[in-house]
Amino acid sequence: MRPHHHLDDATLMSLAAGALAMPLAVVASAHLERCEQCRRRLREAEAVGAALLEQTQPSVPAENPHQDALRAAMLARLEGEDDVELRRESRIGGDAAVASAPGADPDAMPVALRPYFGDRLSTVRWHWIGPGMYCTRSRDMPSLIMLKIAPGKSLPLHSHGGSELTQVLQGSYNDALGVFAPGDVADLDQDVEHQPVTSPGVPCICVSALDAPLVFSGWLARKLQRFVQL
Repeated sequence: MRPHHHLDDATLMSLAAGALAMPLAVVASAHLERCEQCRRRLREAEAVGAALLEQTQPSVPAENPHQDALRAAMLARLEGEDDVELRRESRIGGDAAVASAPGADPDAMPVALRPYFGDRLSTVRWHWIGPGMYCTRSRDMPSLIMLKIAPGKSLPLHSHGGSELTQVLQGSYNDALGVFAPGDVADLDQDVEHQPVTSPGVPCICVSALDAPLVFSGWLARKLQRFVQL
């Protein structure tokens, strides 16, 4: 299934420049494993970044040929299509193509997430945070979390104090922005207020990265927020 919801251009540019916060970059990399369209757009963003770097890099004095050679080599690496692919595979894991291939094991964790949550979805250790809602958090990056939500559950209405990236791994949910199924990513900012509702059938499992706490509208959700730390 091809994703229908993709990474924002600004997110891809930040990722290409190495400026995206690590938790957000991890989720973005998990999406790139599933999405050929965003991989192509990332290569385009890296090419734009290389061109901008070449235009803004100060000229090197002729008496320093060694530094000039290093700069030329760096630009060649940035512009080379093969090296772009090599850096992308390094960023999301060498087995990404296998993990995202048609017919791949649906229980396999995306390669980008394995250092933080293990190799398989079925072995994740979940912690109860509410009726039908479970969570686990990366020890290395507390703002990188996985959620497992039972079918037909409605999350509290909320907006965002900063950026949020959410990648659906299993199941699906819908909100004002549409239906999000496996492979889809929600790339959200402070202007978005929504209330995800999980679809019938199977639990919805997703991975999220936040650079600021959520902003809940209801008083009960705000009181509970300090316990679930979202």
